[in-house]
Amino acid sequence: MLYRPFENNLNILLSKHQIQRAQWTIMYYLYNFGSATLVELSTYQGVEKPTITRTMNRLEEMGYVKQVPSEDKREKPMQLTELGVQIYKEVRLTIDEFEENILKGISEEEQIEVIRIMGEIRNHIFQRGDS
Repeated sequence: MLYRPFENNLNILLSKHQIQRAQWTIMYYLYNFGSATLVELSTYQGVEKPTITRTMNRLEEMGYVKQVPSEDKREKPMQLTELGVQIYKEVRLTIDEFEENILKGISEEEQIEVIRIMGEIRNHIFQRGDS
């Protein structure tokens, strides 16, 4: 019941910056964790590598990411460009405001508890999938 309205509103906000959710998620990862290979990004997003490849190609066309030289030619580590970092920071302000608005009236303690509970639910889902 929360996922669809959240996603719809987030996509509206991201479209103002001419990016999509999958692109934002990759930019978030690269900004916070540094360079990453396509395999690392596909694992992080839980999608197939060809999906990440298409998204990365689009981000590269936009000038937001670039390939990092690597000794292993099979790997293609990617990182944000200066423009990518600038766009990330602009979008981050929009996301922060969105998060602030949807969390109004919910204490920090309550937010921490919800995060803990969601983590437990996630663990149960993955444990169930393994059995």
